Amino acid sequence: MIIGIGSDITDARRVAEVLERHGERFLDRVFTPIERAKSERRKRRAESYAKRFAAKEACAKALGTGLAQGVFWRDMGVINLPSGRPTMKLTGGALARLEAITPPGFEAQIDLTITDDGPIAQAFVIISAVPRAPAD
Repeated sequence: MIIGIGSDITDARRVAEVLERHGERFLDRVFTPIERAKSERRKRRAESYAKRFAAKEACAKALGTGLAQGVFWRDMGVINLPSGRPTMKLTGGALARLEAITPPGFEAQIDLTITDDGPIAQAFVIISAVPRAPAD
């Protein structure tokens, strides 16, 4: 069952301007160490950060809080599963919110798709509650 959906579009040119103007302060405030390491290896650095920024915005919307009620930027991080598929790792207030909206007997699954074309980055997040596997 779907318990949250969020989407966002971000202009990578705007992210590039913020990176130029605020640099480390912006990066430290918004991105996790894993996101930073991955984006810093990319040739198109601003586009990589823009995709992750859009994913955070989409995730905050799917949680139903936006960036409020104890949900902060770095509580939501884009990671890749061993298959390469992107997803979100939540901590802090974002994880607390996720646990609060997940019905008893279920576990949350976060599906993420991110893309960019030219200066535009886009992300969609779907949070589903899936039945918890029975204990052996």
